[in-house]
Amino acid sequence: MRVLVVAAPLSGHLTPLLPLAHALWDSGHEVLLAGGDAHPLPGTDPLPFIDVARSLRVGRLAARSLVAHPVTARAELAGRGGDAGVRSLFGPVNEELTDALVTVAEQWRPDVVVYEPLAVAGALAAARHDVPAVLHENGLLDGFALVRTLLDSRPLQRARLRHGLRGVPPPAIALTIAPSSLVGARDALAVRPGRARGSGRSSLPAWLSGPSVRPRVLVLRGGGPVRGDLQSSAVRALQGVRADGPDCELVLVRPPARLLRHHGPGVRTVGRVPLDELLPACAAVLHDGSAAHVLAALAAGVPQLALPGPGDRRHNAELVAARGAGLGGPFTADTLRRLLNDGELAAAARDVRAEIAAMPTPQARVEVLTALA
Repeated sequence: MRVLVVAAPLSGHLTPLLPLAHALWDSGHEVLLAGGDAHPLPGTDPLPFIDVARSLRVGRLAARSLVAHPVTARAELAGRGGDAGVRSLFGPVNEELTDALVTVAEQWRPDVVVYEPLAVAGALAAARHDVPAVLHENGLLDGFALVRTLLDSRPLQRARLRHGLRGVPPPAIALTIAPSSLVGARDALAVRPGRARGSGRSSLPAWLSGPSVRPRVLVLRGGGPVRGDLQSSAVRALQGVRADGPDCELVLVRPPARLLRHHGPGVRTVGRVPLDELLPACAAVLHDGSAAHVLAALAAGVPQLALPGPGDRRHNAELVAARGAGLGGPFTADTLRRLLNDGELAAAARDVRAEIAAMPTPQARVEVLTALA
């Protein structure tokens, strides 16, 4: 069986689809990844990849959208863009992807096309060649709603008519990596989220492998217009936690040079290490609200602060807070204290960890896809 796996040409959109792609490959099926400037990504080897966005400049499209729809663009930056925000950027992106994907499908002849919600051009290519399509959610947003929004957009209507399609059939099946206790019941098959394969070699420092006198708080990059803003805020807030010194240890992941040189007591730094290796050594994690960070913290059962931000990040932060597995909102010394001392947050995080561990693995879903071919 040949499976074409399609993602929008943005960093992080392809990664959640890689565990299923590897499971298919390991089962003896042919797999072709299709995306854009997000490649090369750790964990893609040995899967072949084709760039279907060589002439597509997402930054240029985003700038054009900002000029044409300034109110929507400002709302999107605040995480409140809604359907209009999705249409304004990903409508034009998918229109440009459609022609290339139709050509790839014509030449490579896949038996199944797997696409993520913001790469609905994959569904058009599948429909054009009468191939079953599988919707694979790659975050916490409702994948079906995103697909409907994009298919109703003018750019996708143009692309559909250009290829002689009166409509696009619904996906043969849908897969979701979102825990139901977080997002509610969905008409999709659950598949356990996981990180892409790496080199298999851990770079976890020895000091992180042993016990710590104080609880460790992992602080990831991001959280503002300037990378490292969240880390700077955490370092400043640490000084106000206790008058006689810090009662926790901050672990900054790949901090900017200014923090690497001047971070003060009670702060340590670490380079590029897989989150699933870092998180078990920490009592809490602070991050920018991306779906990948939310799910990694939940899978580890670690309380988290998800900072509201652009795109889906405000939505993700609100889901975490509503589930009680962490906090969503601005970072302060008080939120740091609560993350470390609130037993209910810790218990809820552990409950979601057990829920994720019980979700079927990507390998368990290979047979479902095989039946479509």
